[in-house]
Amino acid sequence: MEKGLIHIYTGDGKGKTTAAVGMSVRARSRGLRTLFVQFFKEPDSGSEICMLSRLGIDTLVFNEVKSPLFHPEIDRASLREEAQKALSCLLHAFEEDNYDLIVLDEFICLVAEGILSEGETTDFISKKPGHAELILTGKGAPEGLLAVADYVTFMRNIKHPYGKDTKARKGIEF
Repeated sequence: MEKGLIHIYTGDGKGKTTAAVGMSVRARSRGLRTLFVQFFKEPDSGSEICMLSRLGIDTLVFNEVKSPLFHPEIDRASLREEAQKALSCLLHAFEEDNYDLIVLDEFICLVAEGILSEGETTDFISKKPGHAELILTGKGAPEGLLAVADYVTFMRNIKHPYGKDTKARKGIEF
């Protein structure tokens, strides 16, 4: 690709990660070198990572970067430090320029939950390789991220079984 575009999947509805997984599979099936990166996922919730790896998609999981919503006891300073380490690792991947598609699953939550500033994240995004397609997922995309994106998809929750106290089911919600 001559110029890689930026995609955002955001909103309170289900399907952000699923859409990104689908794009990864599509890209890989066309021979694109693909990297799928996850933030904020609990160790047993990232079941798609195993399958993506089997398909030849490189994967990285930063489970040290936990969601303060689900872990209110977590020290914000150490969380920010872990997020900075993750960005440093990803900048190295950007510099190596080995990927045509890079997915940063739940990346938007780093801003939405106040771990990184909007400026830090837009600066980081500006350093992606020019030809690489970049997909960002997560609830609460701020205006600055929306402004730099070429595609923005907002997933809206209209009805979800969680409202009826239905627990998340393996293979469907995680």
